[in-house]
Amino acid sequence: MRHGTQHADLATAELETALRGGPFHIALRAAIAARGLPLQRVQHHLSRYGVKVGVTSLSYWQQGARRPQRPESLRAVRALEEILQLPDESLIRLLAKADEHPVPDRPAGRSYRALVEASGVLERLLAELESPLDSGLHTLGHHECVRIGAHRELMGRESHHIVRAHKEGVDRYMAIHHGDPGCAPERMAVRALENCRTGRVRWHRDTGVFVAELLFDTRLRPGDTYLFRYGFDDGTAGVSSEYVRGFSFAGGQYALQVRFAEETLPVRCHRFTQHSAAAPRSGRQELTLSGHHRSVHLVEPRVRSGIVGIGWDWE
Repeated sequence: MRHGTQHADLATAELETALRGGPFHIALRAAIAARGLPLQRVQHHLSRYGVKVGVTSLSYWQQGARRPQRPESLRAVRALEEILQLPDESLIRLLAKADEHPVPDRPAGRSYRALVEASGVLERLLAELESPLDSGLHTLGHHECVRIGAHRELMGRESHHIVRAHKEGVDRYMAIHHGDPGCAPERMAVRALENCRTGRVRWHRDTGVFVAELLFDTRLRPGDTYLFRYGFDDGTAGVSSEYVRGFSFAGGQYALQVRFAEETLPVRCHRFTQHSAAAPRSGRQELTLSGHHRSVHLVEPRVRSGIVGIGWDWE
């Protein structure tokens, strides 16, 4: 009981600090956390005020990827002040403050949470490629290397994947890439690097989702393992500030490495986790950038369902 009280006191203190100094998205996230409301409940309360806002938009707002600007969105912010039991104009004031002092070239964070919005699109693309929900493969190990370019953009990534089949006749893998906001998936490319070849590809312009079929050289039997490498070339969006990976199922090792261009290095890097796209972030841990190789990494010996990622600050 005492631990719960301490946690509540800490959340209240964080909220008070955020409401005083902002920025808006930190204050909103702190308010939602202090009230203990999942985003679905917040959305439900907003609908009772006659305001329609998607869970994805709320997630964007509290993570700082977007700010409410349209009249309907501003109505939602005023309703949120009541729903979250905040002082009148407290969130609106922070929005106005941000408009007076905009941050130049603010990174529009790349995030798995955007896949909530794109989930229907992703399902449709996979259906076009005749991919069943159960791919017939379990991941044993996945090493992913992300490249950030000289203009701070997501240049691309390479994956070294080890899988085990649990169904008969599996001969392909569906690789999914999700670009940063503003990306151009029609200009992206997939590269089959080892033990696979490129099949069909599909993409969706508005969500930045790119799906590629990677064909194996053999048909796997249950219990067979397979190792393959592939990559995506991107570089079509603006400034990148994070890379995340979502897992629907537990199991397998995952390693994520982010390598930066020599010309432009971030000032800070950290890892984080989320239980789901709508949940608050936790498990923040600072990461040390290696000077010679200009990279940071994380390793999950056995992944759990949810989200893990690396974020960085440019200044």
